[in-house]
Amino acid sequence: MKSFQLILSLFLLFSLSQEPKGYTQQLPGSALQIEMVPIPSGTFMMGSEIPEDENAHPQREVAIDGFWMSSKEITWELYREFLKRELDASAIKSKEMLPEVDAVIGATIPYVDMGLGMGSEGSLPVGNVTVLGASQFCKWLSALTGVYYRLPTEAEWEYAARAGSESPYFFEDGKEIGKYAWFEDNSDDSYQEVGLKEPNPWGLYDMYGNVAEWTLDQYHKEAYQGEQILHPVSKPYPTVVRGGSYKDKAESLRSFERIGSDLIWKVRDPQFPQSKWWNTDAAFVGFRIVRPIKPPDIQDDNSFWISVN
Repeated sequence: MKSFQLILSLFLLFSLSQEPKGYTQQLPGSALQIEMVPIPSGTFMMGSEIPEDENAHPQREVAIDGFWMSSKEITWELYREFLKRELDASAIKSKEMLPEVDAVIGATIPYVDMGLGMGSEGSLPVGNVTVLGASQFCKWLSALTGVYYRLPTEAEWEYAARAGSESPYFFEDGKEIGKYAWFEDNSDDSYQEVGLKEPNPWGLYDMYGNVAEWTLDQYHKEAYQGEQILHPVSKPYPTVVRGGSYKDKAESLRSFERIGSDLIWKVRDPQFPQSKWWNTDAAFVGFRIVRPIKPPDIQDDNSFWISVN
């Protein structure tokens, strides 16, 4: 019996040692950094148990491998570093840690104020960036650091937002939402600096509100009624956006809430063809990044770096 308990203890210790530990990703050549928090492996009930939530019903059990997620939404100062360095591709290719990946195609410099008067600098969350622009940031960061980064899948995003909870929010009392989120009632109709509200139990800030966040999934209203959960993006519209924003009511911030991107987010773009990197009317949409424990072979698999135009 004691031998069995010893073996079990060693097995549990080994299992725990395989879970990710938090770290800080420094951007080489700058003072900027990204805090990455560990998200443990596990299973959860994805979606809503309420039939009226028709695009997230019925619930199903989903298994998730452990990964790291940026504790905060990607900010304008981080994204501008990407824009600045893309202008000199040789500066990236000269980095010794550059993995063997194909060329990183970067976003163009915005031609108007993409902050729409709310600010587009410092610790404010980047907005008005398309899912392609967000994914190329991940690819650029991977090339710069030698560490594989991408956008989260829809399932990973909800799992991280729930942080082990089964209720619509990661806290019990829905009236507490002002402690954790910038939304319609407290945002003054503007996004705010990241990390000012309290984090969820896994150390993630602004999972609800502030700016909604891109995922890697194509939006299908009836997705939960089929067998498949992951629907990789193959076209720019509609792509799943999660978390709600500073413009939304509290009920739109629930962990299972999902919407699809819309062409109307470019309605004021005068260019022809319209920019594939920037929206003009979606400052309420940004992103955060993840690093899976088991990255794909970058030599052979670019499937998680979106390339749709």
